[in-house]
Amino acid sequence: MSSGNDCQPQTLTKPALGEREAAELVDRVFGLKVSWIRSLPSYDDQNFHVRVSAEGADEYVLKITNSEDSQQPDLIEVQTQAMMFLGAEGFPSATPYLTKDGNIMSLESGGTGPGSKKHMVRLLTYLPGTPVAKITTNAQILYEVGKLAASMDKVLSEKFQHPSVKSLHRDQFIWNLANVPLLDQYIYALGQNKCRVVVEQVIEQFKGKVIPKLRSFRACINHGDLNDHNILVDFSSASLENPQYRVSGILDFSDMSYGYYVFEVAIVIMYMMIESPDPLSVGGHVLAGFESILPLTAEERGALFLLVTGRFAQSLVIAAHTALLYPENKEYLTITAKTGWKHLMTMFEVGQEAVEKMWFETAQAYTHHAPAPWVGSC
Repeated sequence: MSSGNDCQPQTLTKPALGEREAAELVDRVFGLKVSWIRSLPSYDDQNFHVRVSAEGADEYVLKITNSEDSQQPDLIEVQTQAMMFLGAEGFPSATPYLTKDGNIMSLESGGTGPGSKKHMVRLLTYLPGTPVAKITTNAQILYEVGKLAASMDKVLSEKFQHPSVKSLHRDQFIWNLANVPLLDQYIYALGQNKCRVVVEQVIEQFKGKVIPKLRSFRACINHGDLNDHNILVDFSSASLENPQYRVSGILDFSDMSYGYYVFEVAIVIMYMMIESPDPLSVGGHVLAGFESILPLTAEERGALFLLVTGRFAQSLVIAAHTALLYPENKEYLTITAKTGWKHLMTMFEVGQEAVEKMWFETAQAYTHHAPAPWVGSC
């Protein structure tokens, strides 16, 4: 999910191509004949799963970027190069199919009428697997997702180089976790109710207790959107009683930006809570996996609860705002809200001290009894 480097997501225009137009686009730009095409759900871009008649890989995702983000080719370039870099490092990320001109992307018109918007188009390899949102998560996969998040941020921050990497400094990007205070201008979308009161408390606590500490956190490049629909898994063992999972795909790098290591683990914890039958316990397992690669500092641990509640607030407020603009996409936009409000309220009712105690004790237990080594891509 993304809304450009502008802090005003209402300026974007989501692409609206039909399947026939999308198939013609694949032929014209990439020189591939589409044999099958299906629209995929998306936040503010447009995605199609396509099958083609070609040698080598025959399944791809056609990604058509919204008009606002399409005005930032350097940003899309560096995000795509990061995906390619991670693939070369052994992570399960998609790689682009080059255009007929030999480029990784192409700026194309989104329609035939006057004033039609321009959209950046890419064709990415299709990654097999089941979204985490569709499985019943267990401690093993939560640990592995936490470990993956830390490993990915670490290798990006230590080894990834690109002339346009500075474009990842997105100071006003609404989805960057540092920008929770920017939610003030969209909170009207919640109406007047108990939910709004809780979000206002989250924002004020974030301003007072997190913002002053940002300089003490360790900086890095964040994926920024490791949600339960952007992480794909498959079985690494067939036991129905105790299934073991392997991460098979990492999707959607459009929210990549410079941030902090603790941001990534907070974002993962929040999204792994969404479909969990025991949401408050999630954080400890994710944290244990993350800290097996990158132990948090005392300052970072002290901010974790408020960072998780801050991400809940971002997701819930921005979704409500965007759903007002695009009511036809409301069902997808408000996926998180179905359980998100309940989990945020529960976190407030149980309280920071008790939730942190649960997370930290669970993570500590892993230092005495670590899970079996992960057989995966990284």
